[in-house]
Amino acid sequence: MKNNLSNNGTKLILLHPYIQKQGSSNRLWLLVFVSFLTLAFLATLIYTRESISFSAAAATTSAVSVAAAAAAAPRMPSAVARALVHYASSSNSTDHMSYTDIKQISDALRQCPPPCNFLVFGLTHETLLWRALNHGGGGRTVFIDENRYYAAYVEEKYPEIEAYDVQYATRLADMPELVAAVKEQSRNECRPVQNLLFSECKLGLNDLPNQLYEIDWDIILVDGPRGYWPDAPGRMAAIFTAAVLARSKKGGNPKTHVFVHDFNMKVDRITSDEFLCRENLVKSKDMMGHFVLERMDAAATQFCRSSHSPPASSS
Repeated sequence: MKNNLSNNGTKLILLHPYIQKQGSSNRLWLLVFVSFLTLAFLATLIYTRESISFSAAAATTSAVSVAAAAAAAPRMPSAVARALVHYASSSNSTDHMSYTDIKQISDALRQCPPPCNFLVFGLTHETLLWRALNHGGGGRTVFIDENRYYAAYVEEKYPEIEAYDVQYATRLADMPELVAAVKEQSRNECRPVQNLLFSECKLGLNDLPNQLYEIDWDIILVDGPRGYWPDAPGRMAAIFTAAVLARSKKGGNPKTHVFVHDFNMKVDRITSDEFLCRENLVKSKDMMGHFVLERMDAAATQFCRSSHSPPASSS
């Protein structure tokens, strides 16, 4: 309500008290609403952070539990291992290993202190056997194959198998030139001790999953890729990579067993002599060459101590 006074031309305007009360009431309700929203936001934020923290803790606990369970799993009994080796070598398949060859690797796996990390180049008739023989102890058994489709098929059919594919850029016919190039670069890109992930060496495999370069491999088997005709990739890169991985171990057992199947093939024997070295050959029988390599100093530039080491006994 307004009251106008015209004395001396002056106008006085009076506001009704209801208007003032109404404005104060609106501001009060607004303050209450904003306070409610603030409290709701803070409550949501605290709940979310606690949920994330709980989830992270639960995930960590689960991962630790799985690792602990794997490490605590008992190793396979000797009788079971012998039976598996016997039946695997008795197969009618023409591309399987002999009993003598399989037993060499089986013995190394049985004597390997847990956790035993086993790297295999090639998905073969014995793939399931290798995974079974390295059961328990918390170690890794990893397979590398040249055929991405077959690697994916094996992983889908056998979920317990950890397999990866790799693309080889080598040709069997180029072996002499490749070996000569690596020897010339033994002080640079092709050093015997290095992280191959960052290497440009022609025989070094640098496109494996990053995590595999950080593992200390205790046993390595080279049973792939194919190498029976001039345009086949050959096993030069696999043998060289095995030699570097064995010498570049950072912890664990300083020794690594490296097995080369089809060691009777000229290319595999020559490449093994150059990078695994005859001085490290402990046994050569049937189609298997067995080397034991030791960890090397990071400044090393030569793979072999001598290029004229006497051959090991073939008994």
